[in-house]
Amino acid sequence: MNAPILARRDLLRRCGMGFGALGLANLLADDRALVAAPVHTNPLAPRQPHFPGKAKRVIHLFMNGGPSHVDTFDPKPALARYAGQALPMPNLRTERRTGAAFPSPFKFKRYGHSGIEVSELFPHVASCIDDICVIRSMHANVPNHEPSLMLMNCGEARLVRPSFGSWLTYGLGSENQNLPGFIAMCPGGYPIQESQNWQSAFLPGVYQGTYIDTQHTQLERLIENIRNRRVTRDQQRQQLDLLAQLNQRHLERRGRDPQLEARIQSFELAFGMQRDAEDAFDVAREPRHIRDLYGPGTQARQLLIARRLLEKGVRFVQVWTGEGQPWDNHDDIEVNHRRLARDSDQAIGALLKDLKQRGMLDDTLVIWGGEFGRTPTVELPTPGQNAGRVNGRDHNHWGFTMWLAGGGVRGGMTYGATDEFGFQAVDNRVHVHDLHATLLWLLGFDHERFTYRYAGRDFRLTDVHGRVIREIMA
Repeated sequence: MNAPILARRDLLRRCGMGFGALGLANLLADDRALVAAPVHTNPLAPRQPHFPGKAKRVIHLFMNGGPSHVDTFDPKPALARYAGQALPMPNLRTERRTGAAFPSPFKFKRYGHSGIEVSELFPHVASCIDDICVIRSMHANVPNHEPSLMLMNCGEARLVRPSFGSWLTYGLGSENQNLPGFIAMCPGGYPIQESQNWQSAFLPGVYQGTYIDTQHTQLERLIENIRNRRVTRDQQRQQLDLLAQLNQRHLERRGRDPQLEARIQSFELAFGMQRDAEDAFDVAREPRHIRDLYGPGTQARQLLIARRLLEKGVRFVQVWTGEGQPWDNHDDIEVNHRRLARDSDQAIGALLKDLKQRGMLDDTLVIWGGEFGRTPTVELPTPGQNAGRVNGRDHNHWGFTMWLAGGGVRGGMTYGATDEFGFQAVDNRVHVHDLHATLLWLLGFDHERFTYRYAGRDFRLTDVHGRVIREIMA
């Protein structure tokens, strides 16, 4: 009779009193190869970060196109002294040619107990300046929209990587299982790079942002197929339960493919949204004095929707100015910046006040900014590029401004500085990777430990870069 053949693990378990199996378990645990069989749970269930973070949710106000820092939150009186003259330094290389110093057409004024100077473009935001930390020393890699958008949103300018909102939803889950954990709102269509701005990349698809076109006011146009007029909710529930059983078998036969799993989970999310979305997106349910606080227009409506989504447990809401790149003002910067600021200033100020009066600002992280800033020098006419008027600014990745509020951020302070003309960050420089590391820390994550294993390596939002800016923390 032949002796039974032992499998390798059985041999280690049964020989030497099992000490071989103990050693194998230790080796596999170090290599992350020994893990329990995955339990099929809701991937959006709330989870705890590495440590208690001050912030629990994020609203990212994205001024796509690149607002001018020297016209908004970084005053540069030296530009007036050199108006129409060459700067006493070489112009830094940007996307297009620039010429003489171009003073801001807007006046600056000190606000609040902190006395921080803010442009006349943003009086309502300025009234909240004691709750805001203005970072005046941001810098990025290149002066082009596409890579700069990817860097700001995904931490990587060229390769496909998950967006910040996807990372956060992966890390914290969502507090409302009937709404997406990550929502991106942009009225009129997509920004450039479209859905890549809120992609989940190699993270499971359930963490990708859900796009909403907030130019629409009717719920059925905001969210297609949100109402089912043919069957009752009970009948829908029975259909979904049967479909879930069939889909589960299909999923297990295909090795639990993550894209398939995300599609299956989307059916349950869509069903849940039929119940919660109508309330979240209907701003008419707000009291009149709150609607008056935010003011009229699309920007006011989408910011009020954003606050309602945060209240309902959505983890990350990204609010874009509009289709394309509205703040990309290569000419007529005075006219265009004034119009864009007028459309959003009251609503942004109202959002900060509203969050504060509801006790939400302490644990809500508010981010304002674009993918880069604009040059302090005037853009020279370029055939086929601008309208030939010498009254705009080119892209500037060398130095620009963003601001943060709430969520553990010190208010009423500025951090860092650009040179006397606003061309380049020179003091306490903050790269986009540093910003991401800091935001993650405020949310309870060590950016070096917050990883996802894919294709044989551990990826993180900050790649191999980033430092936490502790000076701006309350």
